[in-house]
Amino acid sequence: MGKYKYLLKNIGLLTIGNFATKLLSFFLVPLYTNVLTTAQYGTYDLLNTTIGILVPLLTLNIMEAVVRFSIDTNYSRDAIVTISNKYLFISSFIVGGFILVNGYFGLIPILKDYGLYFWLLYVSQAIAGVMVSYARGTDHVASMSLSSVIASAFMIACNIVFLLVFKWGLDGYFLANIIGPLAQCVYLIFSTNYWKHCKLRNLYKSQEKELLNYSSPLIANSIAWWVNNVSDRYIVTGFCGLAVNGIYSVSNKIPSILNVFQTIFNQAWILSAVKDFDPDDKDNFFADTYKVYNSLMVIVSAIIIISDRFLSHFLYAKSFYIAWKYVPFLTIAILFGAISGYVGGFFSAKKDTKIFATSTVYGAVVNIVLNLVLVPFIGAMGSAIATMVCYVVVWAFRLMQSKKYIHLRINVKKDILVYLLLLLQSIILIYLPENILMYGIEITITTIIVILYLDDIKLFWNRMKNKTE
Repeated sequence: MGKYKYLLKNIGLLTIGNFATKLLSFFLVPLYTNVLTTAQYGTYDLLNTTIGILVPLLTLNIMEAVVRFSIDTNYSRDAIVTISNKYLFISSFIVGGFILVNGYFGLIPILKDYGLYFWLLYVSQAIAGVMVSYARGTDHVASMSLSSVIASAFMIACNIVFLLVFKWGLDGYFLANIIGPLAQCVYLIFSTNYWKHCKLRNLYKSQEKELLNYSSPLIANSIAWWVNNVSDRYIVTGFCGLAVNGIYSVSNKIPSILNVFQTIFNQAWILSAVKDFDPDDKDNFFADTYKVYNSLMVIVSAIIIISDRFLSHFLYAKSFYIAWKYVPFLTIAILFGAISGYVGGFFSAKKDTKIFATSTVYGAVVNIVLNLVLVPFIGAMGSAIATMVCYVVVWAFRLMQSKKYIHLRINVKKDILVYLLLLLQSIILIYLPENILMYGIEITITTIIVILYLDDIKLFWNRMKNKTE
């Protein structure tokens, strides 16, 4: 199968599993913001954010190794499954033990109140992470896509029943977000024959060492990404309180539209980057896909920024409406996270995980420093700005480092000009009053961006037609 066909096939399958279900989840935001208080949403977000860092930390990021080594058909899948299960069990035991200790001594009050939910949420997310990684690596993309539909269907149905019918409030929200991933795991265990490869009697010591040599450096990378993505929630909570954190957290729902595209593409891209890697990029496959991916993500970002206030009126309850102010900068952050992930595919292909860690650590340091400087003075807006800047730093570092492995023929100067236009668009939306003049300027900037990227889109379209005919 040709490079373009393989990439497009995987994008198509992943779109089925991600776009429709994420879109449904997106339109459930009014339900969450009407049923839950800002403090309740902030509480869930804080605990869920904590799990986001515990999973890669306690499992030694084994799921990253599962993806990469599963792609290699010559590598023992029995070893991959058995080793990953070992770290899932150990990490779940550690979290459960800490929750029991905390319940007795009351070290963390919020964790004492929701300890069981926290443990179940950790287990469901950790197992789902490994299962999805295995499905991707073994080219069960169709099964992975359907599993996402199953997870979303269960989660959405449970949210509606638990929040509207039973009126369980935050307890129901926790349960719905636990049941969804577990349903996904049950399906993937059988559809990928995952269970057949678990050989608990075998130790696989040499394979375990090889997997950990790949995944361990990525622990720093995952911690740094976590810092970049969500550590600001703790700083916002510390300086501004749980209610403001709830508002800031829900502001990510609109940028998540862009995140859907980013997730779909990156899941498909890592498979192509490893399978078809070419340092010289003789046929411009990597340069062309970078150009079109970057241009489309920028254009979607511009549209999201223009639509921000309108979508906020529709999605957010009155107490959450102010969240619209944080959307533009968070949207730009996701844009740079997306193209950073694209460049990261080259490092995965070369199994150079140290660059992952170095780049994201630099971004994390910038994020924390800016959060501590800005949040005390301008509140949650400071976190949005810090998040945006840190992703720009990660992108710039990775793009420079990628020159060691591949020669990308792209117009960086034009890209930087467009990024500055996107930043200008964000500032205008935030600080000008909502009127015809403001929207006229916004539309003009978006039109200029589209014109600047028109050649890139046409070039890719022509190449795609030639390669897939």
